[in-house]
Amino acid sequence: MRTLILPIGPPGAGKSTLTNGLQQFMTAIARPCSTANFDPANDNITYNAAFDVRELVNVEEVMEREELGPNGGVLWAMEEVEANFDWLEQQLDQCEETIVLDPPGQPELMVHHMALPRILQRLERAGYRIVVVQLLDSVVLTRPSLYLSSLLLCVRGMLHLPYPVVNVLTKIDNLKAVGGADLPFNLDFYTEVQDLQHLLPVLSAEQHSTGGGGGEKWERLNEALVSLVEDFGLVAFETLAVEDRQGMASLLKAIDRASGYVFAGARATDEEGRTLDDEASVWAQAMSEQWAGKMDVRDVQERWIERKEEYDEVERGQWEEEARLAGALPEQSAASVVKKHAEERGAEFVGDEDEDELVAEQRKWEAEREKGGGGGGTKVVRKG
Repeated sequence: MRTLILPIGPPGAGKSTLTNGLQQFMTAIARPCSTANFDPANDNITYNAAFDVRELVNVEEVMEREELGPNGGVLWAMEEVEANFDWLEQQLDQCEETIVLDPPGQPELMVHHMALPRILQRLERAGYRIVVVQLLDSVVLTRPSLYLSSLLLCVRGMLHLPYPVVNVLTKIDNLKAVGGADLPFNLDFYTEVQDLQHLLPVLSAEQHSTGGGGGEKWERLNEALVSLVEDFGLVAFETLAVEDRQGMASLLKAIDRASGYVFAGARATDEEGRTLDDEASVWAQAMSEQWAGKMDVRDVQERWIERKEEYDEVERGQWEEEARLAGALPEQSAASVVKKHAEERGAEFVGDEDEDELVAEQRKWEAEREKGGGGGGTKVVRKG
């Protein structure tokens, strides 16, 4: 089953970053994946692109030739892609089963312009399963009016692109730095998008404090907008810090449920999620309900808002240990580890770091090797 993942959202929401992150994560779990640049104005591609739409049409050339501005140039370029659909289909045929397309960020494409919906309709008829990943920068949570307008944008995007949609609050690791520690509600209020009536007093307070509104007329408008979002009952959010492995795994799991990939299984696996060698694949294990790596939204709040510094310190230690195991950092001697542990407990360290026999033997072997003695000793390898 060929799956096409389409991250959309306003400029700066993190579409290219997510595309790069998905490519790295799927490579790590040995899942075939291709990424492609679908933005004719993107000249800063950070991922390994299977193809680049600028090979077909470049927005700078369009702007000069058609005398258009940046937005008009992108819209014209997408119509050019639609007119050359055969080229796009040929490029996709050379890609893996899972494809991530990195599109432009112009809101017009997600709100009223019809080029992108028509392209996706033709791809769907060609047999592609399409999942739209709608991204919003989590900074929108810091202002009630910004959050409400973002909800309306999500609803409009879901109506304009009628495919399975996964809404995502990105840059959740940066939320505390931009005011997330002072949110009037817990994070699950914003992600579950329920009981939005509780948002009305906060909206009213914000409008009065900015001097930009207030009064019965604005309160009725807020009530109508909140009711509109609640009546659809379609919007909910995943959270994402793209460098967090648990967050990436959770998001990919949501995408696979939306596309049906979770039910079809990975390439070369049977109905039980086992490979041809009768071994559970990495992703099959991660998709199981027994996997312990899942993060509840309350865990996300604790990790990135309430105790971010503490978790960051623990994570740095884990990364250093992983780097040592991989040979990227020098391994500590047993004596130095004991000394550090003693110092942390306020105890006296008895002994000398130079007394570590394994380290002494290792240094002796390296010294003999440098002298050109043919490595007469035996290399000592510490067991982890």
